[in-house]
Parts: sequence; C-alpha cells; structure tokens
Amino acid sequence: MKFRYLPMTEQDQKEMMDTIGIDHIDELFADIPKEVRFKEDLNIEEALDETRLVKEMQRLAGKNLNLKEVTSFLGAGVYEHYIPTVVNHMLLRSEFYTAYTPYQPEISQGELQAIFEFQTMISELTGMDIANSSMYDGPTALAEAAMMSAGHTKKKTILVSKTVHPESRAVLKSNAKGQNLTVVEIDEKDGVTDLDHLSEQYGDDTACVVVQYPNFFGNIEDLSAIESIAHKGKGLFVVSSNPLSLGLLQPPGKFGADVVVGDVQPFGIPTQLGGPHCGYFAVTNKLMRKVPGRLVGQTKDQTGKRGFVLTLQAREQHIRREKATSNICSNQALNALGASIAMSALGKTGVKDIANQNIQKAHYAKEELRKHGVEVVYSAPTFNEFVIRLSRPIKEINEELLAKNILGGYDLSRDYSDKENMMLVAVTELRTKEEIDEFASVLGGVK
Repeated sequence: MKFRYLPMTEQDQKEMMDTIGIDHIDELFADIPKEVRFKEDLNIEEALDETRLVKEMQRLAGKNLNLKEVTSFLGAGVYEHYIPTVVNHMLLRSEFYTAYTPYQPEISQGELQAIFEFQTMISELTGMDIANSSMYDGPTALAEAAMMSAGHTKKKTILVSKTVHPESRAVLKSNAKGQNLTVVEIDEKDGVTDLDHLSEQYGDDTACVVVQYPNFFGNIEDLSAIESIAHKGKGLFVVSSNPLSLGLLQPPGKFGADVVVGDVQPFGIPTQLGGPHCGYFAVTNKLMRKVPGRLVGQTKDQTGKRGFVLTLQAREQHIRREKATSNICSNQALNALGASIAMSALGKTGVKDIANQNIQKAHYAKEELRKHGVEVVYSAPTFNEFVIRLSRPIKEINEELLAKNILGGYDLSRDYSDKENMMLVAVTELRTKEEIDEFASVLGGVK
C-alpha cells in the first residue's frame, strides 16, 4: 500500500461487493442514466505517494505569511495577542485533545468542569447572568442571538448597525433568509451607529437591535443611548463584543443588554489562517431556556460531592427539527478550554493590564501617525483599532508595506463604498514602540 490511511483494502472492497451481490462498482450507479454520467477522466493531477505529497503540502504552506516573519497591524476580527505557553501545553493533553461529547457525566467530569469554568468567566466579563458552553465563532453567535430574539419576541425584523463586522452581517443575513426574517441595516455616522436612523427604523415588528462594542471601526458605541431605543418596544438588545476589551470597558450587561456575544479568539487562540475560533453567548436569566447550544451546570451527587452535568436542554431538542431552537447542538470545547486557560493564567489583573496596553499603544500609534501627516479619521474613543485615511488605494500601500515586512491594516473599501483609501489599523499589546514608530514612518513616506 502507498498510503497509511486508506479506509479499505481491495479485499475489503471485494467482500463488500460479494455481500451486496454485485460484480462491479459501476452497478452501484445503475439508477443514474448513462447519458448524464461523466465518462472522461477528471482534470486533476495524478495522486502522489505520501512522501511527495508531504513535500508538496509543505511547499504550498510555505507561501503563507508567518507572523513571526512580519509585523502585523491587521486586525478586523482576528488579532495577534500574547498566548501564555501553558495554553498549548494543556491543550495537547490527550484527555482534552480527544474529548468531544460529554454526554456521560460519570466519565466526563474534567471536560464538563472546564466548560463550566469557561461559562463562569464569560459571565463575569460580560456582566451577564449565564453563558453557554461556546459557539462555533463570533459571527455565528451573533446570528444565533438574532434568531433567538425573533423566536422569543415573535417578531420578524432585525435592526443591525453597519458598524457591525461586515462578515457577521453577512452570516446574519444568510440565517435570516432561511427564517423569513427581515434584516434592516442602520446607518453609521461619524464612525458609530446613527441613533436618529435607529430610532426611525425601530417599529412594532422589531425583534432586536444588534450593535458591536467596540465596533468594527474600533470606536466605542454609546450603549446607554442605544439601549433606550432598543427597549422602547419589546425588542431585545444584542451586543457583540471583543471580550479582551471588557477587561477595562464597562460590560454590556451593565447597560441592560439582553444578549452579549462575541469571539474569544483574543484569549489563547492563534490567528491560524482565520480559524477555527470559538464564539461565546451570554444572556440574562429570563432567556436561560432559549439559549442555543449546550449549558453545563453544577450539582451534587448522592453523597453530596460536587459534580457537573449538561443541563436544561436534552439532545433530542436539537434533533427534532420542528421543536429545535437552533441548528447548533455542539460547541468549540477545545478552543473554549484554550480561552479558559489563557484567562486563568492571566487572571483579572493580567486581563486588565493587557487591555490597558492595547488602548495605550493604539493611542500612541495614532499620535505617531499624525506626526507623519497621516489622517486619523474619527475622534471617538477607541480600544485597539482605529481608521486612517491615505491618498492612494490601500491595496497598493499594503503591497509597499509588505515589501518592508509589515502587514498593513484592513482595506475598508472592500466593504464600504464611502471609505475609499481608508485603512483599519490594529495595535495590540505585542507591538513594540520601535515597530509602531517604523510603521508610522513608512506610512508617512508612502501615503
């Protein structure tokens, strides 16, 4: 055999055909009319043996940029942050690495406790009553929050700010189409949600108002003002938030949010080509039984010893379509564990310190860019991202930056027609003064 992982041998195939009573594999496709069958060879290269295949995959992988080789100022939802070394060490332990479905609590206490701790820390960060065991990523968590809001309120219109991540809005629209819901995008004004437009669009059929905090442009939204609009009827208030920012910012739960969602990628999850990530989903007590995905609860056994179990929802709820509250019946247990380990290793002081470094270094970058003649577009308070305006297409400038081993920011013209020559810049705690100074200097010369 040339390969180690073939699912069957020729003998296996012969025994299968003998069992089902056929002489040739083609007989399996007898019901497909001959005139529609593809009779030619597929236009693909011949299969390689294992050694040559590994070399080819390594060659292709070598084309990818490596953040160890370039200095990154790219964020837009995926960020380069400090990851304590203990995270990877723990994740590679087989009892976590191979664990997936903890339906039998008597043999899954370690996994269940890890998930419970994740839920607890997310609840503390967001200021909410309860969090689930995680979602696939931030955008799907946001879409699930909107779907849950529509189901809870029995209303069909979702109001989402254009300052919410474009990819999250795209996922939301895809989900809404299947549920026959209407998505109305609220205009942006000066880099934040246009409150007048939001108030105008809010109506009797509004299921929820969805905003991001900090928003896609890095600006801090006025959650207090938005909450008063979101709750003037029976709609819910949904906030998508970077959990690291909540180390310093007032949590959405303190502003009356009904649902807080986001992506825990900033805690212990590498950028790794954009995924996989891990979404979080937190709610108030009144929505506890509407939460999609899994919930782990703490209980006691017959002897009074503490234990952990999946609670409130039976798996069958997600199998019976007509009664399902969501199409998500799983979670990102391994990445959630990574986030939990990172948060535990950092502690409350560490999370606050890193969040503060993000704010201070981003502020320093703004000042240095201004010194080099680069315009910082918005005046609103920011966390670790902000928007600059340049005189040439961002794609061209990013190519020039890359030639100097600098990964530039996100080209906003890809998603916003009115933001030509605007770049979204991310500055995390890992960026040094020297790297920021060089970035500002280079941009000042190519702008």
